[in-house]
Amino acid sequence: QDYTWEDHGFSLINRLYPDVGQLLDEKFQVVYNLTYNTIAMHCGVDTSMLRRAIWNYVHCIFGIRYDDYDYGEVNQLLERSLKVYIKTVACYPEKTTKRMYTQFWRHFKHSEKVHINLLLLEARMQAALLYALRAVTRYMT
Repeated sequence: QDYTWEDHGFSLINRLYPDVGQLLDEKFQVVYNLTYNTIAMHCGVDTSMLRRAIWNYVHCIFGIRYDDYDYGEVNQLLERSLKVYIKTVACYPEKTTKRMYTQFWRHFKHSEKVHINLLLLEARMQAALLYALRAVTRYMT
C-alpha cells in the first residue's frame, strides 16, 4: 500500500503539529521546482523530468517506489557517476569526496550541482519522514 507525502504524511504531520506540514511541503516544493531552465550551456530546457528522476531515485534507494512512475527514466536520465554520487550522499554522506563531486556532470555549473544536492537532501528528508509518519499511523490505528 502506498504511503505518500501528499496523501498521508502531510495531513498526519499537520494534525500532530499544526502548520508544520505546510512549512515542510513548501520547503519540498521550492527545492523540487527550482530551475533556471538551463542544463550546462543549453538554455530554455524543461528540467522537470530530470528533477523527478532524481527525487524518485532517492526515494527508490530507501525502498519507496511509486506505481505511476516509469523507473526507466532514471536509467535514461541519470548517468552512473551521478547515481553513485546520489547514493553516497543520501546513504553515506561521510564518504562523499570532492573527487566524487567533480566526477559527475563535469561540464555543468556548480550551481546546478548544488541544486542536485538540495534535491537529494530534501528527497532524503521526505523519505525519512514518510517512514516515521507511517510508523506513527500504524501505532495510532
